[in-house]
Amino acid sequence: MRINIKCLCGVNFQFEYEKEIDIDQKNEYLDEIFNGTFMCKACPACGKKHKPEFKIIINWKSKNLKMEVLPETERVGFYKDNKKDKPLYETIIGFPEMADRLAVIKDDLEPVVIETLKSFLLIKAAENYPDMEINAWYHSKGQQGIEFHLDGIRQGETAVMRIPNELYDKTLNDYKSRPKNEMYAPLRVRSYLSVQNVFRSDILK
Repeated sequence: MRINIKCLCGVNFQFEYEKEIDIDQKNEYLDEIFNGTFMCKACPACGKKHKPEFKIIINWKSKNLKMEVLPETERVGFYKDNKKDKPLYETIIGFPEMADRLAVIKDDLEPVVIETLKSFLLIKAAENYPDMEINAWYHSKGQQGIEFHLDGIRQGETAVMRIPNELYDKTLNDYKSRPKNEMYAPLRVRSYLSVQNVFRSDILK
């Protein structure tokens, strides 16, 4: 797919991207997504880097994953769409959430549980910083626990939080036994699973 992009310097140039990607066929996509170079192109005149977001489909058959990624600009439109048809695959909104979800899948973790753990962290953060708009992102899993990064507490800084692996396992077992429990159900709006559905609920109104 080719589109024209107009840089702030006034130069128009072509941007080419694939509307559907297959991670099993080209694993380099993961590196590009994680290091921030995915769909990134510099203006040939001034060198300014452009990272536009477009709707794409991601296939990762070895991980039993197929999802559509919508640009952040389509978030409100997604919520207002009242289609009742059963979605064909998962939805993610925004490239940062795309990178987050792929990291979770790469580490063989359950997305519902990770989003639940994020909600625990954000509830606590909101108590301590009630006027701040804070985001929680999955980072990694290790022997010391599940590591999350929180931004928005202090400008230009990232807070690192770890949740014990035992709490992940306990939450996973609870989710498997009670998947429709009130703790998990609000995390999903149709095909879109995200803690954003809870902490940005004003968009849903």
